[in-house]
Amino acid sequence: MANHKSAQKRIRQNAHRRLRNRFKLSTTRTAIKKLRNESDASKAAEMFPGVASLIDKCVKHNIYHKNKAANLKGKLQRHVNGL
Repeated sequence: MANHKSAQKRIRQNAHRRLRNRFKLSTTRTAIKKLRNESDASKAAEMFPGVASLIDKCVKHNIYHKNKAANLKGKLQRHVNGL
């Protein structure tokens, strides 16, 4: 256990951020899976902007790297266009 006040605070902050990041990542993954499993073109086109927004928010909070996000969004867009 940490001995300094600042180190104890850092541990608390890291735990809180870790939980928040896990929630954001899990929510984004679920949305991506739902979009990939969607077979109706109109529903998929409707869902895509929301999923892309979730991916961008993960980049903003350093959960995803920007290149990974670009790859994900590109693959999802190709999926939607192919329906």
